[in-house]
Amino acid sequence: MGWRVQAIRGATTVSENSIEAIREAVTELLDELETYNQINPEQIISTTFSVTRDLDAIFPAAIARQRPHWNNVPLLDVQQMHVEGSLERCIRFLIHVNMSETHAQKIVHTYLRGAKNLRPDWIAR
Repeated sequence: MGWRVQAIRGATTVSENSIEAIREAVTELLDELETYNQINPEQIISTTFSVTRDLDAIFPAAIARQRPHWNNVPLLDVQQMHVEGSLERCIRFLIHVNMSETHAQKIVHTYLRGAKNLRPDWIAR
């Protein structure tokens, strides 16, 4: 069995630009990621979060860094490019993970709340 780097995508939306709303959404998103992909944070190579320009109350990486075993994961926050008419109050992630080739075939990309329509072809449930 070999190992390879795999990218996992996900996104969610928040009801308002507040620390509480962003914390709740990021926690829910990462809980789903870990549950459905059985990821050990030690396998994560890096994580990039992007947020739409209407979210600036807190960095998603600051929330992720508080999770058990995430303190050594390289994290980056960026602002998503604005496109007129695109989904508002959206948080996305791109996570690179080292995983077995067998496990890589079973990846679940995590799209929640208002972000479910971004990639309906990747919705597993």
